[in-house]
Amino acid sequence: MSVQDQPQAPLSIHATLAEIIGRWTVGQEDCATPIANLTFFRRESLTEPCACLVEASVILVAQGAKQLLIGERAYPYDTERFLLASLDLPANSQVLQASRETPCLGLALRLDLRVIAELIAQVRLPASRERMREGSAALGTITPALLEPFGRLLALLDEPDVVPVLAPLIEREIHYRLLMSDQAVRLLQIASVGSQSHRIARAIDWLKTHYAEPLRIDELAGHVQMSPSSLHHHFRQLTAMSPLQYQKWLRLNEARRLMLNEYLDAAGAAFTVGYESPSQFSREYGRLFGAPPKRDIDGMRARTAGNTSRLGAV
Repeated sequence: MSVQDQPQAPLSIHATLAEIIGRWTVGQEDCATPIANLTFFRRESLTEPCACLVEASVILVAQGAKQLLIGERAYPYDTERFLLASLDLPANSQVLQASRETPCLGLALRLDLRVIAELIAQVRLPASRERMREGSAALGTITPALLEPFGRLLALLDEPDVVPVLAPLIEREIHYRLLMSDQAVRLLQIASVGSQSHRIARAIDWLKTHYAEPLRIDELAGHVQMSPSSLHHHFRQLTAMSPLQYQKWLRLNEARRLMLNEYLDAAGAAFTVGYESPSQFSREYGRLFGAPPKRDIDGMRARTAGNTSRLGAV
């Protein structure tokens, strides 16, 4: 085997990933890519915890460090540990290591549970009897076997014509590597149709589609074939929220988007997402985001304008 044919060492792959992500994210914090399930992020300073919605995904840091806060639990991850989120869940994200000269750079690849289920059947992995830890996120160990296909996936971005052909194959390989990782038990249980985690995932999908409608727990429990008490228990166990709190989180974040991007006023956004009382909306918005709607949106626009001015100067 020639030197060129030898696999890259983990440190070299991290450097390659950081170079590609850094190139794609100049001037922006979050960046979509031509690979549909792949997004990049860039943070140039330390931050306090910021509200976010984490999709069912694997998240890697190529440079720097972050942590995810779900309820009372913290999940710090860096170049040695990856974050695995098995459900779409509200959380708080915090940057632990970053600077303008050496930004925190990373990626998120959305998981496809159908691919995981197919791979489980194909390689005939036995159903694990090991008990999965509570919660819908976990930290796994980054290995060369997992990192190497990520390097090949990102390299495709310089060959856009081959992305539709090769990206799905490499993504499938990454799913397989995750099933061979120390998070195999979690993926096995999440992908098992009929498991409590699978039912909670269906409940979350329903809430994301019907967040503006009145929430009737009995109907939601029946939809996912659970009792109301079991739904409450397992939903809180996996998301650190009740279904009602999750719906409220969805409503408030959608209202924030409507005010910021579509210039709705607070009352209009409140009614659009299902609130009947603008005053209740303002109270709950302030509790979640730390400021009343107008002040929060004005502050976000001011920060965006400041970043744009700085980039123009650069």
